[in-house]
Amino acid sequence: MRVLHLVGSAQSPFLEELSHLYARDALEVLDVPGYEHHVAAVAPDGSWRFPGATLDPDALAAAPALPVARALARIAELAPDVAVPQMFCRSGMTDHRALLRVLGVPVLGNPPEAMALTADKARAKAVVAAAGVRVPAGVALRAGDPLDGLPELPVVVKPAAADNSHGVALVRHRDELAGAVAAAFAHDDEVLVEAYVPLGREVRCGTLVRDGELVVLPVEEYALDEIRTADDKLGRRDDGDLALMAKTEDRAWIVAADDPVLPAVHEAARRCHRALGCRHYGLFDLRIDPAGEPWFLEAGLYCSFARSSVLAVMARAAGIDGPQLFATVLAQARRDGSAA
Repeated sequence: MRVLHLVGSAQSPFLEELSHLYARDALEVLDVPGYEHHVAAVAPDGSWRFPGATLDPDALAAAPALPVARALARIAELAPDVAVPQMFCRSGMTDHRALLRVLGVPVLGNPPEAMALTADKARAKAVVAAAGVRVPAGVALRAGDPLDGLPELPVVVKPAAADNSHGVALVRHRDELAGAVAAAFAHDDEVLVEAYVPLGREVRCGTLVRDGELVVLPVEEYALDEIRTADDKLGRRDDGDLALMAKTEDRAWIVAADDPVLPAVHEAARRCHRALGCRHYGLFDLRIDPAGEPWFLEAGLYCSFARSSVLAVMARAAGIDGPQLFATVLAQARRDGSAA
């Protein structure tokens, strides 16, 4: 089985670095008999490199930088049986997945149209709300829009299409609103102002399609005071390398199987998965209010199969290791014809 790992970013050095962080570990996890791995690394300047089965910096630098047309020809020569997309930028989640589909390369995970939908938080909210899932009331703003008709304070201000909580702020006072909106516009050309759901808990719920059946994985909960910010998710080690902050036991943990909030969380996740057109798996951020009711915040429809990838963490809690998770997704892709 020849596996192509699509990594990097066509837009952002930071997202390129984040992609490499996950993909390096995924290559180790999936280094098991039966697979031949190849990396296609996209750089922010638009070039592509094919360093073999590694993301070693020296091997990456030594690989020729190819323009898109030659890169696509190289992928055709490799004739991969399946691709694992590990790009987190908007283009990587949509355009680059679509390129692979045009080339006839089966892609594990969600299709580009589902990725495009969930990358736009306002539209994703509208879709899951129509499916009967609670969502915070909110208003989408474009540059120059007046700051009126908004939900009552406190509100959460966030870019409509940014990840890792960049540009997110909790606003409790009117005189803070304009500054928070301006800061969010630095990350996107559309900004959401949403009603603040009082904190009970905040969780992530993963879904997995196994043997044609939609199942829910163990739920992960996060420690926080009010909202999760970028500092809660990513940081830098002393050596300057990027590090994942929300992976220690005091910041994230698996919810007990008999927790009373789980039935409502599971039902919300199943509804989100179906409404958003997910394929193979899904991942949904939910806010649990003090009454125990879940509210949809956003969806993150990717899995790198790295040990720190949230879906992989949840799968391990269910007794499914990384290679088993990969084999499960691959088997479902074959079953539904997306990896014939």
